[in-house]
Amino acid sequence: MLMKVAVVMPCFNTENTMQRTLEVAKQNCQIDFCIVADDGSSDKTPKIGKELGCHVVSHVKNRGYGGAQKSGFKKALDLGADVIVLVHGDNQYDPSLTGEFARKVREGYPVVTGTRMVLGDALKSGMPWWKYVANKFLTGLENMAFGTRLTDFHNGFRAYSASFLRSVPFQTFSEKFDFDTDIILHAALREERIAEIPHTTRYREENSQMNFRNGVKYGCGILVTVGKYYAHRIGLRNEPLFDVRRPCE
Repeated sequence: MLMKVAVVMPCFNTENTMQRTLEVAKQNCQIDFCIVADDGSSDKTPKIGKELGCHVVSHVKNRGYGGAQKSGFKKALDLGADVIVLVHGDNQYDPSLTGEFARKVREGYPVVTGTRMVLGDALKSGMPWWKYVANKFLTGLENMAFGTRLTDFHNGFRAYSASFLRSVPFQTFSEKFDFDTDIILHAALREERIAEIPHTTRYREENSQMNFRNGVKYGCGILVTVGKYYAHRIGLRNEPLFDVRRPCE
């Protein structure tokens, strides 16, 4: 049975990059559905998405990176996709690898995530030193907490099987950047197979909303999440986020 592939593109004011991103993705992967998750853009992002033949899901107000993923994943599942690849509309992650991510899901990995820490060129590619150091520290901490062996816990290039997305209550996860952490930790708690794909990353101002200020807030949020997990695990307090038995919406 041929598995249908959907590309979900979270977009916020990406009129200058989304067309090129999608064109490269299509050159390297048979895409059945393209969903533009427009997070309240003030430019021509939704218009261009429609012109490119994508399903456009728009938010009236900006909800955040996680909120865009929620809307995009729901649409992909409603359309009947079997494989969902998250491709950022700002072209930060190399869209030519879209087919590789989809192939890993077809091979039986319910969760696939990219890694910038294997090829050894993260800093040379322009990754800010503070982001590099924080990523290494937080990834090590999260691996200890959740029993994983990932090299890049905070990578936004992802792919999921539809069955995995249906098994997790992703609509209850964070609306912000730490949505990626919430969903990967659910995969870890469920002992799902997680594949990593090494890739380079483009770091330009127009390619990332994670500036230093947002990075500090994000990092502090991760520390809080790890603290809550330990409190939940020893029975000090109940945290619904870590309850893998919750019914999904």
